[in-house]
Amino acid sequence: MDEPIAGPSNSRQTTLALEHPLPTTHFYSIEYPGYVKSTSVPIAVERLGGHASIENAFRRTSNKSDALLEMRFRPGDPFSHPVPGDIVPTNNILLKVVKRRRKARSSEAVDEVQGEYTVEAVGVIPKTARFRSMADYQFYVPPDDPVSRLRASMDNMDVEGILGYKIPLEKEDYLIQEDSSAMEIDPQLIGGESDSNARIKSNLRLFPPPLFSRQTIPQNYNYKPNTASVVTTVVDEETGEEKKRLINRMRWRGYGPVAINFADKGVPDKPSPAVESQRGAADQKLLKRLQELFEERPVWTRAAIFNQFAPYEVREIVNSKFLLPLVSYVFTDGPWRDTQVRLGYDPREDLQARFYQRLYFRNLNHQVVRPSVVARRQEGRNEMAERTAGTWREEDRRSHIFDGVTVTSETAAFQLCDIQDEMLKDMIEDEEDLRETCNERDGWYSTHTFERIKTVLRHKFFSLLGGHIPTQEECERLLIPQEETGKIVQRRKLRFGKHNMAKGALPPEDAAAHRLMATIEQRAREYQSQR
Repeated sequence: MDEPIAGPSNSRQTTLALEHPLPTTHFYSIEYPGYVKSTSVPIAVERLGGHASIENAFRRTSNKSDALLEMRFRPGDPFSHPVPGDIVPTNNILLKVVKRRRKARSSEAVDEVQGEYTVEAVGVIPKTARFRSMADYQFYVPPDDPVSRLRASMDNMDVEGILGYKIPLEKEDYLIQEDSSAMEIDPQLIGGESDSNARIKSNLRLFPPPLFSRQTIPQNYNYKPNTASVVTTVVDEETGEEKKRLINRMRWRGYGPVAINFADKGVPDKPSPAVESQRGAADQKLLKRLQELFEERPVWTRAAIFNQFAPYEVREIVNSKFLLPLVSYVFTDGPWRDTQVRLGYDPREDLQARFYQRLYFRNLNHQVVRPSVVARRQEGRNEMAERTAGTWREEDRRSHIFDGVTVTSETAAFQLCDIQDEMLKDMIEDEEDLRETCNERDGWYSTHTFERIKTVLRHKFFSLLGGHIPTQEECERLLIPQEETGKIVQRRKLRFGKHNMAKGALPPEDAAAHRLMATIEQRAREYQSQR
């Protein structure tokens, strides 16, 4: 057997380090964001919330959202914003290092004196508290201020202190002279001024919010100005002095239509001043066409009015934002809600305005029940792109009309004058059961008549969505209140004032539509099974 050749590489004998078992004692470490001396340990513990808060923070799970430790610069001050600390898992070892120095003899130099170091592992550190986030802004509030005393009373549940609070009078002493007994500051920090009598301080009584900033890490701001802000010159009306100020050129200009409630007296006969100022910038051809359409018919839905224009004209009306408000206003509630009404025309005073009332109910089985803002915007862009590209179908221009045979949308929103179904037209034009004064819920129709119209329209609309054209006999059976095929059927009217008020409950019309769709689907399944 060959023997190893002695050489420089194996001239030394290799020895293995001794194994030292780790102790089972656990310690927790806190990387305190400040200087801590042996005499200031109680102060540091107090600013961390005390021993109880520290123990609770370390005993929690390692989840970052749960394991938090807060450090307060001013314990007991409710307006002092804490610095958050995270409890993170670590694999550290706590070492105890002892250094013993041998005294130097008289014959030995001081530099030659050597010490003896002893290292001992006393435990492991499985968790460490680290304060790596930025500290929030600190704001000192005088404790004798009424708001400070109110906050202390609220924290201590002092009812008398809370009830005794009164808003103090504003003295407008926003700048006051600093107290001569205040803490002296190094003159270099205040620009070299050491005269304490000349210093003043703010007395604005600004109270800090719960948090100044939600950012916990530094942001690269670069100090760039707002691109939407421009410098403008304004003149003070009292002194005539010119001043420079920044304004936001992208601010909302108020080009919306005038909106009123059904209970308001009178109707607007002219647009708002902001809209009127844009009359000269409007497309006069489109404006004249809109005026002619509102003279022919004083109330329109947006879908109905848009279907009267070419695609590029619709785009101009939508983008200008002030063309429709120049000729119409809107109701926020009532039977003409979400319609464009000609300025100066009051449908509450005209019996013929009953034909312009609007019926609306949505399809609960539609895939998008409540589309998001992004989805609605994208749908509007796609629709506008189809109109611009010339792919807008002719039947889409009739989306505001219901003929009882076809449907063009998944939701029902029709004016009564745009319903061309013969059965519904007879019910709408019937003058036997009308009101003498306009009603906020049913308009000029009685509740009984309006409910019958909605019942038939709802049944026809949802039947068409299901692929079935309903017959007149089906609709007539829905209107029979009693005795059908030898059986007594008790029908309950919808009571809109009293309905299920539980959280998540559907409005009465939507609940009725949901029940109707379920009935239609059940009858379709029974019909298929019989075949």
